[in-house]
Amino acid sequence: MNKVDHPVKTRELHSHHFDSTIWNDFVFRDDDIVISTYAKSGTTWIQQIVSQLLFSAEEGLEVAAMSPWMDLRVPPKEVKLPAIEAQTHRRFIKSHLPVDALVFSERAKYIYIGRDGRDVVWSLYNHHLNANTAWYDALNKTQGRVGPEIEPPCSSISQYFDDWLDQDGFPFWSLWDNARTWWAIRDLPNVHMVHFANLKSDMPGEIRRIAEFIGTSIEESKWDKILKHCSFDYMKANATKSVPLGGAFWEGGAETFIHKGTNGRWRDVLSAEQTMNYEQRAESELGPDCAHWFATGELK
Repeated sequence: MNKVDHPVKTRELHSHHFDSTIWNDFVFRDDDIVISTYAKSGTTWIQQIVSQLLFSAEEGLEVAAMSPWMDLRVPPKEVKLPAIEAQTHRRFIKSHLPVDALVFSERAKYIYIGRDGRDVVWSLYNHHLNANTAWYDALNKTQGRVGPEIEPPCSSISQYFDDWLDQDGFPFWSLWDNARTWWAIRDLPNVHMVHFANLKSDMPGEIRRIAEFIGTSIEESKWDKILKHCSFDYMKANATKSVPLGGAFWEGGAETFIHKGTNGRWRDVLSAEQTMNYEQRAESELGPDCAHWFATGELK
């Protein structure tokens, strides 16, 4: 196995969503957990899993409040950092940044979740399509926003996909940038890679692997409750606990945020040419092994 150097922050990312400078002032603890992904790849699911492992299947956990999105511009870092510092439980925070735009700690544990980019776009479109005025106001009118405003999506998901692919993640951010930086450090001992498809096919096995990685023992008497609380049906029924502001930013509330969790919906919509364009682009941007893992969850 080739030696992998610990990454160093080399840039800042700013947008209607991002303020990466918050990581510059964040004080790590030895047991911190960072949950990272591109977006709409199972972040909320992993947050729920980690909360259930840390709090032994406890009901009613306010996961969204307990596990804030660190690099989201809203609320500003002057508000967010003191709130995170005041937490007394083992902290588990989320990020959507590429590795080289955050501060990487050798003491923290990093869980990265991958998902086929075509499935990501289908979830992203639902997320964007159902955003309400409060969501746009929070992102576009926040003090210090950098870059253009985010606008409502086009009416065609096929066109949305083409725009996302042709414009490198428009109107959000680059999947390729995110994916290849995390893939490059996958062999570090404090990095654990999870794939959405594997969570779907073997959630119990993936949860046990996550527990081992973060060094948390499982109370076997509570195992069935952990599985129940991490199921899609349970999370959707209790979505207000897992979604920012209880889902106030989306039409239909928190259940809209936790949508279907279904892969492959793009197969009935994308043309053969669109599918080929995506697959060629993925391999060009990521290399064959990384592209294969993101598409399938399988390691060559």
